Amino acid sequence: MDFINLSILAIFIPTFFFVSITPGMCMTLSLSMGLSIGIKKTMFMMYGELIGVGLVATASVIGVATVMLKYPSIFMVLKYAGGAYLIYLGISMWLSRGKMALSLDGNYNISNKDLALQGFVTAIANPKGWAFFVALLPPFIDKTLPLAPQLSVLIFFILSLEFLCLIIYASGGNGLRKLLAQSSNVKLLNKIAGSMMILIGIWLAST
Repeated sequence: MDFINLSILAIFIPTFFFVSITPGMCMTLSLSMGLSIGIKKTMFMMYGELIGVGLVATASVIGVATVMLKYPSIFMVLKYAGGAYLIYLGISMWLSRGKMALSLDGNYNISNKDLALQGFVTAIANPKGWAFFVALLPPFIDKTLPLAPQLSVLIFFILSLEFLCLIIYASGGNGLRKLLAQSSNVKLLNKIAGSMMILIGIWLAST
């Protein structure tokens, strides 16, 4: 495929998977809803969340690409700042005490529309999500290739991996709940994702 750098994509897929699978707000929400209202009804929250993630990721890539094309010097600053931010996030995850982002004791007696809206708002209203995509996506954009095809492929894998992780959490049931109730297990996930972020941050700052 001459419209995507396969070596970069091979790094992006496992990186984003480990980042996505860590128990943040959306994943904890999916687990709690899966246990409370079942995976079928939780799907409505997932639809809204995926739309929100897609919008945030697309806006982030387009914004970064615009800066990259019009203001190369500013892009260099953004690249180094993004690398530093990822390293900071990685270290923060290593130092995490293994707490879940949300309580698992939720009551979700709401309509399907409200479930979708809750997922959408959760995805787009988190400033850390915007900052994360702005920092994470630039190193996976090959400046020598057209932007649109690369963006399409990256968004496809982002949404696919995010949906897979949401399904894993929503269908995990009591087994996954007990697993994540132990802070040592959450710490392990955080350390894996944190290590990936640190490596990508170093790579981003050095390329």
